[in-house]
Amino acid sequence: MMIVVFALVALAVLALLVLVHRWLWIRLVRDTTAPGGLPRRIGTSLAIALPLLSVAALTTGRAGVPFWLQQAVAWPGFLWLAVLLYLTLTMLVAEPIRALLLRRLAHRAPSEAVPATSGAPANAPAGAPANAPAVAPAEAPAVAPADVPAEPADRGPSRRTIARAVGGAAAAVALGTVANGAHGVLRGPTVKRVKVPLAKLPRAAHGFRIAVVSDVHLGPVLGRAHTLRIVDAVNRTQPDVIAIVGDLVDGNVHDLGPAAEPLRGLRARHGSYFVTGNHEYFSGAAQWVDHVRELGLTPLENARRVLPYFDLAGVNDIAGESEGQGPDFQAALGDRDRSRAAVLLAHQPVVIHDAVRHGVDLQLSGHTHGGQLWPGNYLAELANPTVAGLERYGDTQLYVSRGAGAWGPPVRVGAPSDITVVELASYQA
Repeated sequence: MMIVVFALVALAVLALLVLVHRWLWIRLVRDTTAPGGLPRRIGTSLAIALPLLSVAALTTGRAGVPFWLQQAVAWPGFLWLAVLLYLTLTMLVAEPIRALLLRRLAHRAPSEAVPATSGAPANAPAGAPANAPAVAPAEAPAVAPADVPAEPADRGPSRRTIARAVGGAAAAVALGTVANGAHGVLRGPTVKRVKVPLAKLPRAAHGFRIAVVSDVHLGPVLGRAHTLRIVDAVNRTQPDVIAIVGDLVDGNVHDLGPAAEPLRGLRARHGSYFVTGNHEYFSGAAQWVDHVRELGLTPLENARRVLPYFDLAGVNDIAGESEGQGPDFQAALGDRDRSRAAVLLAHQPVVIHDAVRHGVDLQLSGHTHGGQLWPGNYLAELANPTVAGLERYGDTQLYVSRGAGAWGPPVRVGAPSDITVVELASYQA
């Protein structure tokens, strides 16, 4: 039954994408170009090739094709998905404007008056009967006299001119939005600082800094250079603990090991820790847990570490339940001393209610990307208790990072990437 439902949803999505691409082709290619011309042939070819590249970008990784081919299709394919989103939105906004301009054009078109047929022709001799043949003028000048102004040609806009203006404006807005969003991702995440007071934190731990890194998504688009930017940014904050809270990679160790290698350079006084995200289970979580351990990080697989001032725990992502490796809060938190503060690393914010039941003081999560591409934040709100930032649930506080990378299109709009330095504060200080 689930397979049937999935197939029906997939067919519905595919049909919608076909209809959207056809509508955009009509508005941006057919309405703006002459039939049979080179611009129309180029536009039609792109309308076919770009969606095919997007499908390839989404599927080649899981199909096990060579990594170089994944990289070749990922850039154009994923970028087109972002352009498609904003091109569709801008064209929807532009559609009423286009209709208004076309209506005004129709009203401006001159009406063709029918000449009167009764009476004698204008050039018939005086007194001639109405049906008398016209007499040709004796002499007609070859050109109009210089002192008689020529009838001005109609230089008003045509339907095609309007289509080009509206479509060009919409395309410029969409491309500009995507270009700005891609630049924000590729230049690296910004550093945010958030102060979080914890009632059980001792005075000696006041100002303890945890650098939170989530959703890096190393893959065919974001690679070693992106990791280096993140490592440099984290180390400049001089954290006491580094917490990587899932979705580090989209791919296997063989392909992405070199991209993850700079993580070996992370420096923190009390160590660097890692918990799995849902994308680790898409990529082979066991191999990545072993690999990050080789890079000097400590995986917290439903486990806890007693730090000098509080307990640091981590649980597996809920995607691991399909492999019998899901979150186990009892194993991570069941037998701890509840008089001590507890900080939990958990990839998805939705486990916050389990954290509350187990007396966690602060949960650090990612997963949402803050929506990544507006208006995706509204969709993210439907599936997550908190999309970004700090919120309180009973006696537990939840902080959700927007993430340091991007999944799919290397583009962020309305949700800039970040590394967050969470500074713990003691009520006793």
